[in-house]
Amino acid sequence: MSDLYVAAGGGGDPLGTLIAAQALTAATERALIATYAWERPEVDPTHGPLGEEHFTGLVRDAGGAPAFTPATRARRPAGSTLPALARDLPARLLLLDPSRGLHSLAGQLTAMAAATGGRIRIVDIGGDILTHGDEPGLCSPFGDALTLAACHLTGIPTTVHVAGPGLDGEIDERSLLGRLAGCHPLTPGTAAVSAAGRALAWHPSEASALWAAAVLGARGRVRTVGHTLELTEASPGLYPLPLAKAVGHNPVARALLDEQPATLQEAADLSHRLTGIHGLAPERAPSPWQDRPTGAIALLDRDTAVKALHEAADGAGHVTLRFGARTLGLDWTDIPALRGLLGCDTPLLRLP
Repeated sequence: MSDLYVAAGGGGDPLGTLIAAQALTAATERALIATYAWERPEVDPTHGPLGEEHFTGLVRDAGGAPAFTPATRARRPAGSTLPALARDLPARLLLLDPSRGLHSLAGQLTAMAAATGGRIRIVDIGGDILTHGDEPGLCSPFGDALTLAACHLTGIPTTVHVAGPGLDGEIDERSLLGRLAGCHPLTPGTAAVSAAGRALAWHPSEASALWAAAVLGARGRVRTVGHTLELTEASPGLYPLPLAKAVGHNPVARALLDEQPATLQEAADLSHRLTGIHGLAPERAPSPWQDRPTGAIALLDRDTAVKALHEAADGAGHVTLRFGARTLGLDWTDIPALRGLLGCDTPLLRLP
């Protein structure tokens, strides 16, 4: 018997979910992680979640679910980091496809969990899964709310785990800790982060990298692409709460359960009505990586790069590698080369 882990929002959440799974279970088998293929435009220039038809090389796994292997490929123009994560994470990654609506998504989760015989553990990095819908920094509430509602419909015992409260920059840490009052956090060990080390070395995720860095002891101000955040003593925590309590915080999840929209579009319209944010719309600003020249890192030297990052960091002691690449005019795929140039072997770049 093994639990089904669900990466609540897609993107880089499978990385943090793997760290959580390593901390929460002593099982020797590879973690089973269900995730959306729903990534930022620099990774996937199409918008919205990808389904089976957008990939080649998927295989069947738990409950007949489509699973990623290192040989899986996204059909162009779509893009995805999930095949490379399947290569570099000690986990089995299953594709969640919400395109056929809420009840279909619940059915997928039911089949996956039934095949393993365990409970469901939702992992959200940062905590926007506990949104009240009106926070000024909120930008991506829909996927998390859809996950909550679908897991509720399965009827399977489910726990929600919030990792690194506030580290996604959407809800401030203080507000989240108030919503997590009475939840006793677990702090993963360094071995849990090491299990994700190969993927952290190249993936553009910021929230998962921030949480990993906090677990490893990083503290202080960090400059990310959209925010300046503070790593505190609360940042390494993994906070469990019952599914019902998480749904109670999230008005979009409650409305999804009350109205049970038939299609993904109707569900996204509902989210837009409640939060002003439409989960299926393109990101508000175009990707700054669009039309960047390739090979730009070859034109950089270490001292020039460090000076530019210091100036852009505005006093922060750390920057994310995604922020570093953006600041220096690089593509996210240049992150490994940037690490080499700067001698960085940690989830965040500490500025000298």
